[in-house]
Amino acid sequence: MPRRGFPLQGRVRWLLLALFLLLVLLLFAYLLECTPPADASQTLPGVVGEPFNREYYQTLLQEHEERHLSRVYSLKRQIAQLKQELQEMSDKLKLMQEKKEPPGVQGLGENQEPGDLLEFLHSQIDKAEVNAGARLPSEYALVPFESFTSSKVYQLEMGLTRHPEEKPVRKDRRDELVEAVEAALDIINNPDEEDGVEEDVPVQRQTYTDSHFMEGLYRTERDKGTLYELFFAKEDSSSFRHVSLFRPFGPIMKVRSTSVETLGMIINIIVPLAGRVDTFSQFLQNFREVCVQRDRQVHLTVVYFGQEGLQEVKSSLEKMSREETFSNYTLIPVDEEFSRGRGLDIGANAWKNGDVLMFFCDVDIRFSVDFLNTCRLQAAPNKKVFYPVVFSLYNPAIVYGSLELAPPIEQQLSHKKDAGFWRDFGFGMTCQYRSDFLNIGGFDLEVKGWGVEDVHLYRKYLRSELIVIRSPVSSLFHLWHEKQCADELTPEQYRMCIQSKAMNEASHPHLGMLVFRDEIEAHLRKQAFKTQSKMEA
Repeated sequence: MPRRGFPLQGRVRWLLLALFLLLVLLLFAYLLECTPPADASQTLPGVVGEPFNREYYQTLLQEHEERHLSRVYSLKRQIAQLKQELQEMSDKLKLMQEKKEPPGVQGLGENQEPGDLLEFLHSQIDKAEVNAGARLPSEYALVPFESFTSSKVYQLEMGLTRHPEEKPVRKDRRDELVEAVEAALDIINNPDEEDGVEEDVPVQRQTYTDSHFMEGLYRTERDKGTLYELFFAKEDSSSFRHVSLFRPFGPIMKVRSTSVETLGMIINIIVPLAGRVDTFSQFLQNFREVCVQRDRQVHLTVVYFGQEGLQEVKSSLEKMSREETFSNYTLIPVDEEFSRGRGLDIGANAWKNGDVLMFFCDVDIRFSVDFLNTCRLQAAPNKKVFYPVVFSLYNPAIVYGSLELAPPIEQQLSHKKDAGFWRDFGFGMTCQYRSDFLNIGGFDLEVKGWGVEDVHLYRKYLRSELIVIRSPVSSLFHLWHEKQCADELTPEQYRMCIQSKAMNEASHPHLGMLVFRDEIEAHLRKQAFKTQSKMEA
């Protein structure tokens, strides 16, 4: 019996062990089923392939897409609102332009805030020196105009890449100028009451086209906008149409449209002179061709200092008078030391026939009939003075050094970067009325010799209520001549004289070629030696 019990006890032990393992498995399965799932936010983003993680990312992407669509809808709604507001402002501006208002545009006071769009635009026009000049602290505060014709733009800011004369290559600049000219033509061809045309009186209107556009000025001030001054004329006509436009960083606006009659508008050209008889003969030849033979609305006043050369100057004037039947000139001898300001002051005071438009000129200046008309159009008594920026030619011996002889002066008159530069630091050439010159106090007669009296007069006008027009003029050239800076000049005058002398010689590339001439010649000798050695080998 005992032997039969041993196998039974062994089977019982194995049965108990099996039951125990089964219970363990059931407990483990129960624990797996009852344990809650892990937090989705704690799932590692790098784990892929789990169904739970794919669903999470799909849900996340869907939420981002919904937020994006909501943002797009919000932006579209804002854009639509802005377009509606812009349309309302444009309609209001057009309504304002169609209103019949008295001539001139009234600006706001300095301390008055613009209450609506009309007042704001008027205040911008007032700030842009359309009707009156702004008092400026110095010559550096004035923003000059740039001038343009139907095909060229004449610009002061050149740097090392731009040119003094350029075509408006950029499409936005070209479109801007074309829009201004077209707007001016529309104003001229469709005048309203403020342009001096009565609706009830039938008049024969002259139609102007873009071929009648003569010249224009424009300047942009960052806190105001862009001002345009445009001039039109029929062929061989002395009557000009002047249109002023303003773009206050918005639609272009009409400021005024007037007619300017230049017939009978005499220009008194005043030239101070001491010596330089040959140069004066050259100047007189240009004066004869432009002023006597073509314009014939000019008086020449020559203020001559000293006795040396006086008789030659007098003989030249008398010869021109006989040959051209021209007597509108005055020669004033002055037995004093030369002073440009003193000479111009004497010439201005010598005129006894009332007010007159004066052009302060130098004997080195070359001009055309177009400049005389520009002088008449850009100056107005008790309103504005004109300070043209002349194009100063470089030393022809350097510019045309590769030629045996320099070309004639007529062929040198071009606005090329290597031929000259806009003399934007010179204020000697100016068109202004005699009454304005006398009222402002004239030149500082304590200043003698070369230099700063021109700047002093210019600063007086900047600090007055007169408008100062400053722009490059394509028909005004300063011929090169050697400068002598005297030891008697003050330090400021001598510095200005040396600066002018250095600027007057040659362009940046030409001066560089002169500086590195020895290095260039050494390189050419080496290259020639290498070439010869190869040929001998």
